[in-house]
Amino acid sequence: MIPWLLEALQCLMTLILAPALIGFVRLLKARLQGRRGAPLVQSYRDLAKLLSKERVVSTQASWIFRAAPLVLFASTLVASLLIPLVAAPLPFDRVGDLIVVVYLLLLGTFFLALAGLDTGSPFGGMGASREMTIAALAEPTIALAIFGMGAGAGSTNLGEIVARTLANPGSTLSSGHLMAFAALFIVMLAECGRLPVDNPATHLELTMIHEAMILEYSGPYLALVEWAAQMKFFLFLALLSNLVCPWGVAVALRPGTLSVAVAALIIKLAVLAIGIALLETPCLPSWRSPRRSW
Repeated sequence: MIPWLLEALQCLMTLILAPALIGFVRLLKARLQGRRGAPLVQSYRDLAKLLSKERVVSTQASWIFRAAPLVLFASTLVASLLIPLVAAPLPFDRVGDLIVVVYLLLLGTFFLALAGLDTGSPFGGMGASREMTIAALAEPTIALAIFGMGAGAGSTNLGEIVARTLANPGSTLSSGHLMAFAALFIVMLAECGRLPVDNPATHLELTMIHEAMILEYSGPYLALVEWAAQMKFFLFLALLSNLVCPWGVAVALRPGTLSVAVAALIIKLAVLAIGIALLETPCLPSWRSPRRSW
């Protein structure tokens, strides 16, 4: 029963920690730019507010528009069952591997692009076209990164990659492993709508991709889309941290090792979040004291 409870724990962690991770990145960016920034709980407040609002659907929308948020949310949540967040191996490791995880995440993107086209909105069509262009460029990179990481472990199974990396720590310093990490990191920026590919804080026509596809959504539909985007960001960072630096992932299913695994995951996610915040901050404020005028 313990492995199945761990699968449920991973789903729960993804649902709860994903908004906090996004809020942490936003807070870091605000502090780096000399602003106070919103608190970490602001992401939860936004989701709760959207869930309590009325949904407004265009008369031109078909079933695709209504189904896309559900497919996006469900596929992202299912992907959390296949990624070793705190322990490896897990029961669902036999069901899917790294290829299945990546294409589950891309399945939601595909339906969201269809929803952007469904209402006939010019902004939605523009965003969907840009999203599919980026996906066409990102998918070959994902495939190469997958086989680069799987070559060292002899498998694309995520649990196997983590276990063999823990057994042979020196493999993480190999050129192929590091290049695969760099490729997946760049793909993460593109797939999660981060700078320099997309700007998550803009509504300008020339720069928005993800926002253009979801302009027609409101209420609970918009909450599901936003929550799924936050979970996708969380899972990509967890995938990067545990494949490249799996130390802390529990192999023995004991309370002590699981507590260490949860703490290690939070620390690794925080380190990656700090790196992303630094990358997305165009210029850091000067901390020198102002000059005196005589």
